[in-house]
Amino acid sequence: MRSERLTDRGGQGQPVVLVHGLMGRGSTWSRQLPWLTTSSQVFTYDAPWHRGRDVADVEPISTERFVADLADAVAALGRPATLIGHSMGGLHAWCVAAEYPELVRALVVEDMAPDFRGRTTGPWEPWVHALPVEFTSQRAIFDEFGDVAGQYFMEAFDRTPGGWRLHGDPERWVQIAAEWGTRDYWSQWQSVRAPALLIEAGNGVTPPGQMARMCETGHQATYLKVPGAGHLVHDDRPREYRDAVEAFLATFAAHS
Repeated sequence: MRSERLTDRGGQGQPVVLVHGLMGRGSTWSRQLPWLTTSSQVFTYDAPWHRGRDVADVEPISTERFVADLADAVAALGRPATLIGHSMGGLHAWCVAAEYPELVRALVVEDMAPDFRGRTTGPWEPWVHALPVEFTSQRAIFDEFGDVAGQYFMEAFDRTPGGWRLHGDPERWVQIAAEWGTRDYWSQWQSVRAPALLIEAGNGVTPPGQMARMCETGHQATYLKVPGAGHLVHDDRPREYRDAVEAFLATFAAHS
């Protein structure tokens, strides 16, 4: 299956949809596909404003827009799916589970919390706006982002004859994050009834204590904090991430 939203990555079994974070893309899950496809039919998802530099999208930015788009993509599968979301993708995944429970079998939420109010994008904005539109070498990407995030972004960017180009508009990415500083998503989280695995990075971006509280207040939630891991837990600590997700899929997602 291939559309502007979903790409079928192979495998057999219950459907799993991988939902990337802000400034990510479905193509960044390449290192997780080999083991996920051994037990599930896996799809990657490309969110609005992350589908390519030349893909125009003039719609207003809102969480509701993201959630409706993801829900439409999952509904097209014709059966409930497990949503595995990183950061922004985790937020949108649990909002879909809250609003469209019939679409979601289970959830994995990686390093995302419900309440970023008061945390502005100010310190982050100059860096984003200073990024070159195009990188001409892999070394330049790794120098900008570091080894783990560099590999991730290299896979996300548009490939061009001259190198790698940003796959969206930085101003739109800033606007997406800015919305999280104006509202919280506790009510959506507390409406989720699907089993959920919460994975927090030891050196991530979530406000302290919120993911543990999500576990305490969730309907059927399991929580893991990975010491020393950065925001991209699935790439920074791949063994710990894989062990946790495989155990969760075997215990909850396959039988819910």
